[in-house]
Amino acid sequence: MSPETKPQAARPPVEPAAASRRDLLKGAALAGTAAAAGAAAVLPAIAAEAPQEQVKARYRETDHVQRFYYLNRL
Repeated sequence: MSPETKPQAARPPVEPAAASRRDLLKGAALAGTAAAAGAAAVLPAIAAEAPQEQVKARYRETDHVQRFYYLNRL
């Protein structure tokens, strides 16, 4: 090196693009885990049916239901 040239300042290392992709995937995994945990926290809040509701008749094959079945047979 000649005395007239100044040494260049050290450049900071350039991070590869793979590191940013890795960070993106880590963030996506964390977001998925947080969403699953949030959904699990909501599920126990659903009320169970009372015993009288469990034995209650729910489906009745009335005339209009029978007509629907009759008209839609193949």
